Amino acid sequence: PMKKLKKRYGCATEFAVDLIGGKWKTVILSWLKERPHRYSDLRSNMPGISDKMLSQCLRELEAAGLTESGDNGHCLTADGEMLRPALEALHAWGAARAEGRGILVQR
Repeated sequence: PMKKLKKRYGCATEFAVDLIGGKWKTVILSWLKERPHRYSDLRSNMPGISDKMLSQCLRELEAAGLTESGDNGHCLTADGEMLRPALEALHAWGAARAEGRGILVQR
């Protein structure tokens, strides 16, 4: 089950971080912004995540209405697609910072 969200937040950013926060949910959303992925594809793209955590995050993202599972695997919903600009900006920022520090990132 999805974690219980508070009834009141100090600002919209606090709500957004509560909904999609944590390392793995954001990484999953980042992969899904590119194309639908099957569970096994996500698992191999994220070697640091356990099966239990991946399953839990996928359930929570689906319960939040951001992803759905279908014949082609997991994909973003219309609400999830609304995160695309933020996910792209986060990816670009991370890539630039990693490059500036000589850190290798896979994609």
